[in-house]
Amino acid sequence: MAAMPWGRRAAAAVVSVSLISLGCSAQPRENSEALEWADCADWVDTETLPTAQCTTVAVPVNWNDAANPEAPQAQLAVIRIPASGDRMGVLFANPGGPGASAVDFVERFATEFADSELGHRFDIVGFDPRGTGFSTPEFRCRTDAEIDEERRESMVDNSPAGVARVEQLNREYGQKCQDRMGADFLASMDTLSTARDMDAVRAALGEKQVNYLGFSYGTRLGTAYAELFADRVRAMVLDGVVDQNVDPIEETVGQAQGFQDAFDTYAVDCAKSPNCPLGTDPAQFVTRYHQLVDPLVTKPAHTADPRGLSYDDAIQATNEALYNPDDWQALTDGLTALANGTDAGDLLDLADRNMDRDENGHYGSDDDAFNAIHCVDQTYSTDPADYVEADRRWREAAPFESFGQFSGFAPRDVCVFWPVKPASEQHPPTSPGPGKVLVVSTTGDPATPYQVGVDVAAQLDAPVITYDGARHTVTLRGVECVDNAVEKFFIDLVLPPAGLRC
Repeated sequence: MAAMPWGRRAAAAVVSVSLISLGCSAQPRENSEALEWADCADWVDTETLPTAQCTTVAVPVNWNDAANPEAPQAQLAVIRIPASGDRMGVLFANPGGPGASAVDFVERFATEFADSELGHRFDIVGFDPRGTGFSTPEFRCRTDAEIDEERRESMVDNSPAGVARVEQLNREYGQKCQDRMGADFLASMDTLSTARDMDAVRAALGEKQVNYLGFSYGTRLGTAYAELFADRVRAMVLDGVVDQNVDPIEETVGQAQGFQDAFDTYAVDCAKSPNCPLGTDPAQFVTRYHQLVDPLVTKPAHTADPRGLSYDDAIQATNEALYNPDDWQALTDGLTALANGTDAGDLLDLADRNMDRDENGHYGSDDDAFNAIHCVDQTYSTDPADYVEADRRWREAAPFESFGQFSGFAPRDVCVFWPVKPASEQHPPTSPGPGKVLVVSTTGDPATPYQVGVDVAAQLDAPVITYDGARHTVTLRGVECVDNAVEKFFIDLVLPPAGLRC
């Protein structure tokens, strides 16, 4: 069950600047002059981002208490890279997760923005959603040592006793999150609250409308913002779309199929070399993979790092590499090391990246925030039989990451035991208006299946750019066909021709 999806998914510095309080009314003030911008040295590499400006914006933890000046607040970390040319507005960017830092994303893609017309014409703005990245309070349930300990456990026992143990750990985890963060903050991690936060940042910047580029879960934030503030959307691009209305079990099974497809594509590419650790017979790829990783359940593989490589690490590493073909060679090297009994550090590095663990052994808050956001955004079945059936379907969809045989027992998702209830009922997205939204969907995306993008685009009355490839999201990745169409849409509000494929 370590690879099963029903458990959990596999302190930042604070810039010292004056805050603008937006918690005095439910409708944020339009007031850019109150923001005090500062150097971003505590957050990003200012040598590579010499024009970057940073600040924080205060928002109410509970937007229903926005009129109460004494109500608790969260501080949102905001980065801005001013337009280098003829400025025409702001472009918000969010990398998804949920739980990933938009500040880090803007830094990571600074060159891509700078070299494009987007960086010339728009201020590029990223804000870390409440509880994530450099925003405070940081949503953190576990210590670094506790996460390290969890990663050492395989938890593949799918007997009744093993299932009961996982469910008890899920209960304890949810309680730990509530004890450390408080029930009010736990309940506030929903996407609708974050969408209201985004509008508070817009107001603080003094902008009447925003342009928005969202990836993966960032598309969920985009559709939530469009639902609440349709008139404040000028142009919105959603790449790697998440369906906000899907049943979470259906979502997980669909994603499992996506990762299996990506694994198969990787294995075929690997097999072009006679030295591929999975062999050259497609019928044996999954079997060979299990021969390499399953022994890690009882004995971690050797790495120069004294932690070694656990079974859970190997699965996390494989999934991390399947997001991007650029990481396929590292996956091959790591699997080769397992086959040869040599240092499997390449896989441990991939797993650490997946879990947001830095070279000093410190974890980001991404993983805890990921769980918190999902648990208050979606409604989960509590019926054990639903998870048994889901486990059967999941094993059929993704045999490469399914340990052992179907047993007829399965633990329920961590969100079943979450201490607070979902913030709102799930429902289909609504369009902010004709010509405002453009969807990008990748045929071989492992995490956000292509058809989901097509289906949600239809609900939003938005055209789709289809990218034929095997990666998770594609905008700003150097594919001119995609990037040129996205730039033209943002700058000129011209939608691409119907049925554009890249």
